[in-house]
Amino acid sequence: MSDILNHIEENPKKTKRLIGLEYEQLQQLIQNAERLHHEKQELLEFKKVRIIAGGGGRKPKLSLREQIILTLVSLPHLTTFEFLGIQFGVSESTT
Repeated sequence: MSDILNHIEENPKKTKRLIGLEYEQLQQLIQNAERLHHEKQELLEFKKVRIIAGGGGRKPKLSLREQIILTLVSLPHLTTFEFLGIQFGVSESTT
């Protein structure tokens, strides 16, 4: 888990200052994004024609929650991909 996400979980009152949303709004955004993501994944999986068994491929380095936080951090600050990669512990190309 990223340092920013840990900090938000430990200090929910500082969420607005860090990413521009209240903690409750962030939780609701994450819940809605996770629900939509799972619905889209199920639809894609249903339509997919498989040649090899499922479960292969590279796993994401960031959780969906971390991806949302990364986006919310980068938008208002216009942070470079290199800096975001350092903050979230991933390569510049992953961000």
